[in-house]
Amino acid sequence: MKRRKFIGKISLRTAAMVSFPTIVPAKVFGKKAPSNKINIGQIGCGRIARSHDLADTMAFDIANILAVCDLDSKRMEDGKVLVDRFYQEKNEKPDYNGTKMYEDYREMLIDKDIDAVIISTPDHWHAQPAMEAALSGKDIYLQKPTSLTIEEGRHLVKTVKKNNVILQVGTQQRAMPQFRIAAELVRNGRIGKLNTVKIGLPGDIGGPEAMTMPVPKNLNFDMWLGSTPKVPYTEIGVHPQEDYGRPGWLRHENYGAGMITGWGQHHYDSAAWGMNTELVGPSSVQAIADFPKSGLWNVHGDFMVKLEYENGITVLTSGGYPNGIRYEGSEGWIFVSRGAYIASNSDPVTVEKSKKALDASDPKILSSKIGANETHLYKIDDQHGNWLDCIQSRKAPISPVDIGHIACVNCLISHIAMKIDRKLEWNPKTEKFINDEEANALLSRPQRKPYGTRYLKS
Repeated sequence: MKRRKFIGKISLRTAAMVSFPTIVPAKVFGKKAPSNKINIGQIGCGRIARSHDLADTMAFDIANILAVCDLDSKRMEDGKVLVDRFYQEKNEKPDYNGTKMYEDYREMLIDKDIDAVIISTPDHWHAQPAMEAALSGKDIYLQKPTSLTIEEGRHLVKTVKKNNVILQVGTQQRAMPQFRIAAELVRNGRIGKLNTVKIGLPGDIGGPEAMTMPVPKNLNFDMWLGSTPKVPYTEIGVHPQEDYGRPGWLRHENYGAGMITGWGQHHYDSAAWGMNTELVGPSSVQAIADFPKSGLWNVHGDFMVKLEYENGITVLTSGGYPNGIRYEGSEGWIFVSRGAYIASNSDPVTVEKSKKALDASDPKILSSKIGANETHLYKIDDQHGNWLDCIQSRKAPISPVDIGHIACVNCLISHIAMKIDRKLEWNPKTEKFINDEEANALLSRPQRKPYGTRYLKS
């Protein structure tokens, strides 16, 4: 699906508007007429929503952002301003003020005018609202990682499938042509028999000690904590109050696992595309990692993870490799990355190490044509556009929930292995470690009532 690009960027602070061409390809609309919009609610109005999810979704005429929701009322109001200004400019209606606001996403899910939701929340608030959206019959675009734990991820898969909704995971590297090209070349034997995959992924640095602060009046902090432990508020443990920089929750294990899930789900998902293991997990995992000795931020720093598969492929992941994916086979190698792309200026990624988006041991590998009778992978031009297309067609999106879950599982068992100083045997069918109670105890977390996926009836 082709999309109309923004000319320039929507400013994070001012929501400065941009203009669009007036023609959209007919296939954007699927079987429905342009007047039949897909009404969408945005859950979470922070950094990723403003710079990525809202921007990329509003680029399609078929999408209509009807409502926004955030537990921080300042961010919710900023989200409304951004969307209102977009439609004021786009529709030449300077008085447009129609974007609804919801303080609680559960009220949004009751709104029968809303067909679908985008979930751009912190990691610990991914699986539960996605499950509740599925139970409400809403289609879902879900930021990665798919879940905070393996238990809730599997619960999410079952709920989405049972309710027959479209869920697209935000692993948008699948829309970047170099990742598909690399995967197709590997799948079609251009580097011989694949034996090793090396994934470059940085860690995070530790942070300072943090003093307890008064909870801002604009933040529903208890609900923001959700199923995680009740702790005192400090700004660097949540998100900035004055801008949309990289939030501190990304670096605290209460709310995620650090870069192993942050960028890790992108890279494990892309690697599996080339390995033909999208629905097959590894048979073992082993890891070492450095963790901060002090300070509020406590996610992993430098690390190395080794995953072994029954088919003989070994996957090595470390910050010591260039950020990206290197497939190594019996007859050569292919390296693929986002090039000089970074998600934001505050991401801990060394751009200089990631400039070349596609490389190979022999340039002829990259110019090889995939024949008509060879493996051709799902091809799209835009992750959000594919989601919208599939909402109309009811076909499976490029990053469905089950594939997203397996990629997230690889991240989460890698994180568990960082905590346990031994090789762990993994059963990908049962999603349990073999004969290891200590490791299996980390497949789930306590959930603080009334929040958590365990308290939902699916």
